[in-house]
Amino acid sequence: MPFVFRPRAVRLALPALLAAFVAACAEAPKVVAPPPPPPAPVVQLSPRLVELASAYRLYVNNTTAIAPAFTDGEAIAASLRTGVQYEPQQLAKGAIAYGAVVALQDRAFVEGVRIYAKDATQRRQVAYEILKDPAYAVGLNGSASAAGQIIAALGGDAQRLYDNGKAVKQAAYDIQKQPWSKADVPGRDARLATAKSLSAAAMTGSVDETARLQQASSGAAVLGVPAGAPVSPPYTQTVVRALAVAALAALGEAGDANVNSVLGLVTEPNVGMCMNMSKLNLYQCLAVARPHYEDVFCLGQHGMMDTGRCMIRAAGLPEPYEARFIPSQESINKGMQVKKPPAKRKPVKKKS
Repeated sequence: MPFVFRPRAVRLALPALLAAFVAACAEAPKVVAPPPPPPAPVVQLSPRLVELASAYRLYVNNTTAIAPAFTDGEAIAASLRTGVQYEPQQLAKGAIAYGAVVALQDRAFVEGVRIYAKDATQRRQVAYEILKDPAYAVGLNGSASAAGQIIAALGGDAQRLYDNGKAVKQAAYDIQKQPWSKADVPGRDARLATAKSLSAAAMTGSVDETARLQQASSGAAVLGVPAGAPVSPPYTQTVVRALAVAALAALGEAGDANVNSVLGLVTEPNVGMCMNMSKLNLYQCLAVARPHYEDVFCLGQHGMMDTGRCMIRAAGLPEPYEARFIPSQESINKGMQVKKPPAKRKPVKKKS
């Protein structure tokens, strides 16, 4: 069959052919990749929490450095001012904050928590659970080794404070051989008022120690705390709350933006109450103390040993045993013997 050229058909098909040619020559549409997720926030602990830890460390360092070899009343007065210079609630909070810094030195714990920091939704959920219940941090990877670090650090501080207080208390008996120690303390009322004033004032840490703890909270190995063996739960509230604060810091959720929420975790009423009782006993002791050696006893027993005992309890360690006088059964029996009443004398008749 002969080919018949149809111009009209060509004219009609040409636009479609040109469109197909242009489409074939056009570049394939580019696939736009979604933006990468924002990086996980860095480990951070608010300077307000670091300052609490620094104030705690300053008190511990200064008080455990008190030398029991007293030579005069002024040395006793200076040591007393050092030993009473803490506000009970702030010291309890500072111990928790310092425990958190110690936990952030534990690489296994930090890495176990940082797993949840990559995803923003998961990070906020874990932070919410910790703020709702601090014990949630106990279930995080590495918590047992971090808890061991906290217990070793706080317990070591507490034991040193207790032991030094015991040495100071012993000095109260030793210095009685020196005549000056038996003289009355001058300005006894003012001395008690000063002790109460120092006890109520807010503590501040040293600049150097604060800087060192700020570095440690970021993971720098600058504390030099002894490595504690992993400790399984249960833990005291002090240890639990220190773990919780450290976990929030490892998530990047304990900076200045969230500090008010995190500060609620460092309040532990039981330890604060114990330290309050130590202070009340100290005030009562100073109120009745007269000679210098009695001030030494008040400082050693109530200012240092009682406070150290509270901190040992907060760390969850066994409290130190103090020997007490227990009367023998023989002495008890002697004390219970009833004396016979004196024989009645017959009345003498008066002569009339």
